[in-house]
Amino acid sequence: MKEIKAVIQPSRLPKIRSALRNIKGFPGMTVSKVDGCGHHLQKPSVGGVREELTDYSPKAYLFMVVPDELVEGILQVIVEVGHTGNIGDGIVWVTPVERMIRLSEQIQVLED
Repeated sequence: MKEIKAVIQPSRLPKIRSALRNIKGFPGMTVSKVDGCGHHLQKPSVGGVREELTDYSPKAYLFMVVPDELVEGILQVIVEVGHTGNIGDGIVWVTPVERMIRLSEQIQVLED
């Protein structure tokens, strides 16, 4: 299993979600609204903290735990549909997951 995380432009979320739902076995995802700034070079700030805080822009943060066999297809969707060619399109990364328990399927009751 792998964890896929992505920070994307919020305007791309509906199309990404729609495309991911077409992947057989797609387990779902969690989405959060976040603000972020990229690594691209900007003019040095001379206006203090208030001006520096305006450098952040709205983003959507996606995260999901998926079976290994779905990773490449999901990555392909996020990259192809999320890409606009503009600065600030986002970033995607994958990390290994040692263990996952889906709470809705947990039937064994733990005893003291």
